[in-house]
Amino acid sequence: MVHETPLADHFPTPPSGSLPGAPASCQGRHRALTAFEWFCCDGGDPAKLVAEFLAGNGLDVRNIGRTATQVHPTGAGSLCGAALYVSAAAGSVMAGGPSGPPTPVPAIPDVYAVVHVHTADGAPSVQSPAQAHKSGEWRPGDQGLGEWWLGEWAPSWTPKEHAAAVDAVREAIGRGDVYQVNVVGHASAPYRGDPAAALRRVAALPGARYGGVLTGDGWALATASPETLVEVRGGRVITRPIKGTRPATEQGRRELLASAKERAEHVMIVDLERNDLARLPALGPVTVDELFAVRRWVNLWQAESVVSAPIVAPLDLADLLRAVCPGGSVTGAPKLAALAEINALEPVGRGVSMGGVGWVAPDYLDLGLSIRTVAVDGERVHAWAGGGITWDSDPTAEVEEAAAKAAPIRAALAA
Repeated sequence: MVHETPLADHFPTPPSGSLPGAPASCQGRHRALTAFEWFCCDGGDPAKLVAEFLAGNGLDVRNIGRTATQVHPTGAGSLCGAALYVSAAAGSVMAGGPSGPPTPVPAIPDVYAVVHVHTADGAPSVQSPAQAHKSGEWRPGDQGLGEWWLGEWAPSWTPKEHAAAVDAVREAIGRGDVYQVNVVGHASAPYRGDPAAALRRVAALPGARYGGVLTGDGWALATASPETLVEVRGGRVITRPIKGTRPATEQGRRELLASAKERAEHVMIVDLERNDLARLPALGPVTVDELFAVRRWVNLWQAESVVSAPIVAPLDLADLLRAVCPGGSVTGAPKLAALAEINALEPVGRGVSMGGVGWVAPDYLDLGLSIRTVAVDGERVHAWAGGGITWDSDPTAEVEEAAAKAAPIRAALAA
């Protein structure tokens, strides 16, 4: 059953006032109006259902982004846009794959959309989870709202089990089943107190293109994602896959640029993203606008490319989500075969990670890939990290790379 819920004026928007992907000009001056929730157990086509919800609330997602940016009303009560989150499990369903192992955060919907309207200039619109808790809208279990405390992390698999999964992928590549598979591990830790400050610290990590916090009924996610899953703006569809990681030192940069293994892995995902966009009849020729550019995220170098295509016919959000979800850089190639391997190897679901989170406006879309993303429910903090596996992957190095990606997130949570 799909849930659509009108929301009170004091629905808890993020404690920092920053929704992932929302326009800076509107931060702090919008309020939530109505929400959509879909869980994998609900059935139906989640891409179609969320598109119908957004269209029914005034967002033209049936012909998204075909015209240049226009000036839209910004007065109190006018439509601002919608926060949109799609889990990795929902993305797999959209692509025709399995939903994966059970999620460790079952309270969080697999698709979540919240329509926002503008408030008057200067009107308070942001409420912390602690304040919302007092009004019954944020319910972090029985942890209380005192001093923040984070307990020991408990992984869902050991380093040895993670390494074994890497070997299993290499065997699948050797059989010709797949060319590349991204494997992801999960860990959780108990907490006490108000998580608001910890979530803000995660969202503020350097290089977080989509830094922000999204809250629901008794849960929240914070993202420090640097990666664009899909952007629609100025008449083009854009994706920016990231694949390839080294420490953010001069030596690390040289190693990344010189690594034949990292470049081959990266190009494979760029080709996958090109194919994903080429499946859409509404798009024109797909181009690679930038290839293997080195960007920094906290203490890591990462390789990023830019792939785009012009919109030449009406583009429906549902079709776009089915084409790009889940992101190729966190699945593998071929995508459906990689999803089958992921389903067989990973012990728990990917939860809020490896999906998409961002903003839908009247004339554009901007969704980040929810890597470097954490979730809190009423009892625990959850985090995920992983990497792409090819025939040349070394199991020990892959385990170390996942730990390196998780370390800044854990440090921000614990500070």
